[in-house]
Amino acid sequence: MFIDSVKITLTSGNGGKGAVSFRREKHVPLGGPDGGDGGSGGNIYFICDNNTHTLVNFKGKKELRAQNGSPGMGRNKNGKKGEDLNLIVPEGTQIIDANTNEVLLDLTKEGQKELFLKGGKGGLGNTHFKHATNQRPDYAQPGIKGESRLVRLELKLIADVGLVGFPNVGKSTLISVVSNAKPEIANYEFTTLTPKLGLVDVDEYNSFVMADIPGIIEGASHGKGLGLEFLKHIERTSFLLFVLDPMREMSLKEQFIILRNELKQFSSKLYKRKFGIMISKSDSVNLGKEFAKQIALNSQELQNYLEEINNIQSFLIQVSSLEKTGLKELKFILLEEIKNLRSNENEK
Repeated sequence: MFIDSVKITLTSGNGGKGAVSFRREKHVPLGGPDGGDGGSGGNIYFICDNNTHTLVNFKGKKELRAQNGSPGMGRNKNGKKGEDLNLIVPEGTQIIDANTNEVLLDLTKEGQKELFLKGGKGGLGNTHFKHATNQRPDYAQPGIKGESRLVRLELKLIADVGLVGFPNVGKSTLISVVSNAKPEIANYEFTTLTPKLGLVDVDEYNSFVMADIPGIIEGASHGKGLGLEFLKHIERTSFLLFVLDPMREMSLKEQFIILRNELKQFSSKLYKRKFGIMISKSDSVNLGKEFAKQIALNSQELQNYLEEINNIQSFLIQVSSLEKTGLKELKFILLEEIKNLRSNENEK
């Protein structure tokens, strides 16, 4: 089950109370205070693990607590520290304050461990309060309570290439033939209901991660269709691949304009991201000369539009996932783009 958003209350452990105790031993009639300190409450940590791919472990849970510290005891014995609570989350998880929407933590690296809530400090036993004018203190500190916070855990997939397109344009078929991902494929819209990640092996030494995002429709940035629920997953992708279908009623140019507009409405940063364009189902030219001619005109219209707006697209390529034509070229072009992006990031 793919779960990418949960709301939960997290509470660190309370500190244990200090002990009020006096030394009681044979032949020591006037033993002084010997109350030990309370143990500190358990902390809450988030740990990033790339073997975890969903937030399903948090499903149905309203609150998680770290262990409280144990109270102090006589004979100057301190209470045991409360056990820490380690929460394992996938790469790309953001911890967001549910009330203010402030991003508190962003976990993007394997093995990353972040302290989120510190446990309460244990109270001091009455031993600490003995002084010249008070030889028998009969009080101790109660211990400090742990912190509590209502948060939203949001998973945003991390991938090198994100596929952007309308439903049923061939994104699932593409990722199934170029990667190890096995999404559901059928001849109707919205067969992809959850994002899918696939590892694309280009050659013996190079690979990259591709994300198949559920189809976008006009108005998705305002919540229509699957809407904002999955648009957020494109935010983490380094490079966008627009997948356009020549067999749709809309022209390639219309498809591209609508998709780009939805990205712009959702995020200005995403709108400016580098991208390439893939025209899918190029095998459809086999339907006849007139249809092939129409596709060629459609493609030229799109190319003219891109030149008019002085766009930053890297390439425009025709691919048939069914006949497996153009796939090798597509993989190498995408790899080159990703290498360039990584190189530019390293130089910064």
